[in-house]
Amino acid sequence: MKFDIITIFPEIFDSFKNEALIARAQKKKIISINTHFLRDYTDDAHKSVDDRPYGGGPGMLLKVEPIFKAVSELKKKGGKSKVILFSPRGKKLDQKMVKKLSKAGRLILICGRYEGVDERVADHIADEVISIGDFVLSGGEVPAMVLTEAVSRMIPGVVGKEESAQKMDHAQYTRPEIFEAGSKKWKVPKVLLSGDHKKIEEWRKKHTK
Repeated sequence: MKFDIITIFPEIFDSFKNEALIARAQKKKIISINTHFLRDYTDDAHKSVDDRPYGGGPGMLLKVEPIFKAVSELKKKGGKSKVILFSPRGKKLDQKMVKKLSKAGRLILICGRYEGVDERVADHIADEVISIGDFVLSGGEVPAMVLTEAVSRMIPGVVGKEESAQKMDHAQYTRPEIFEAGSKKWKVPKVLLSGDHKKIEEWRKKHTK
């Protein structure tokens, strides 16, 4: 799986790419993560990537031209790819979508900034517009990391055990059986200590988010 990330802040991804699980997957050549500086795809002397919105309004928008050029250049490298733009107005990312995206082979991720991105990027360049939640961030870099890690976990060999990659989050406990916090005692649910695997599985399903 290849991830090509278009951004005006590529350095944000430096520590992310060197994180343990992600770093190991790259070293094994199971995945590759490449950042692309949007200003490298501009033609003017000032390397401008943004401009004022038509019709007025606060802030600046990322322009369609450099994004179009960046995506076009990346697509020339060949192979099946899917282009994703991050926006609060996009489809909500969930595990079903993550599994689907893991089959793409290559994802080109467009990270917006400032007040947003020229709408022609969503209409004519992106294959999918995705949101990671009903809130606004300063840019698409954090969503790009979220999607990259979530999708990477679905790629065979990235996570040690397949069940770890596939499982949804449920409540879990480890030792000690009883933790004393001052006068309070926080106990592990008895069912998890029972050895009854059927009841344990039922409990886990009930407490899965």
